[in-house]
Amino acid sequence: MAGHKYVGAITLLVIGFLALAPGVSVSAGVTDWVTGIPRQPIHVSEWPGGKKVAVCFVLDVEVWGYGQGPNFRSDMAGRKPDLVDESFREYGIEWGVPRLGALFKEEGVPLSIVLNALFPGQRPEVWKRFRATAPEAPIVAHGMNNSTEQLPLDAGIAAQEAYIRKTLDLIEKDTGVRPRGWSSPSVYGNQETFPASAAAGITYTLDSMDSDVLARLMTKSGPLVRIPYGVVTVDMGQYLTRNKEPQDMERLWIDYVSELEREAEADPSREATVIAIGVHPFVMGTPSGAAAMRRVLENLKQRKLVWLTDTDAVMAVASGNH
Repeated sequence: MAGHKYVGAITLLVIGFLALAPGVSVSAGVTDWVTGIPRQPIHVSEWPGGKKVAVCFVLDVEVWGYGQGPNFRSDMAGRKPDLVDESFREYGIEWGVPRLGALFKEEGVPLSIVLNALFPGQRPEVWKRFRATAPEAPIVAHGMNNSTEQLPLDAGIAAQEAYIRKTLDLIEKDTGVRPRGWSSPSVYGNQETFPASAAAGITYTLDSMDSDVLARLMTKSGPLVRIPYGVVTVDMGQYLTRNKEPQDMERLWIDYVSELEREAEADPSREATVIAIGVHPFVMGTPSGAAAMRRVLENLKQRKLVWLTDTDAVMAVASGNH
């Protein structure tokens, strides 16, 4: 009973907060479980061409700094220098990013770019080669870098908004594109990140990982569309913490999408679904990773209800649906 009283008290506090928060209406829709922000559905009966499953492959183009970032060999992480893990990260940048750009171009599949703002300036030649393979790919802002310059989560909403604006400004300066989408670096945001990003001019976020359909968060700074970025479909976590190989990701991605397609075939009246799949160059940008990635794309291109697209194209549909 004590546990039930505790949960009830917390629920009342959340409802009370939402009722008092400026610009937020409790009647705007259900309350989002993860963020505590009112959420409205975005009804999409089908995607362009009568498709029922939208798939956005988003390539994480990231920098960490020397001695920072993901480790392939955790037993070597204490070495100074850690040549093995530094080489693992550098290979992904120097070889993996351009290889995946060329692969998606060859396969004729749209790509979305999740970009650390410091990448083009720190790795201009790599960025130039990669961008030439995907010149129209939408850019989703991904913070400054993925290690030492992440969101100031303890500094308040104004500091987060300033950080996001700084990220957008630098990306626009170095690429000519001002992103409309946001993905928190290292997937590390908090409840304040959503209104902060909306206040900075962001219209959609990939910091939503608990759905198969679009929705709209009604933040106190304005609406923010959630494009689902599935936890289990991100290759980095599967590779580094669950010891999955690119061939395992191949099976997982094909099974994930084909099951969504099967569900749509069984119930044509159901809402159209969408998934943004995170791809990292040190996983799928190796020769063996690229081979698995190619098989995934060739499989999905044959599926009659699957729309291979990018985040901006999904947003174009979302903007016409309420």
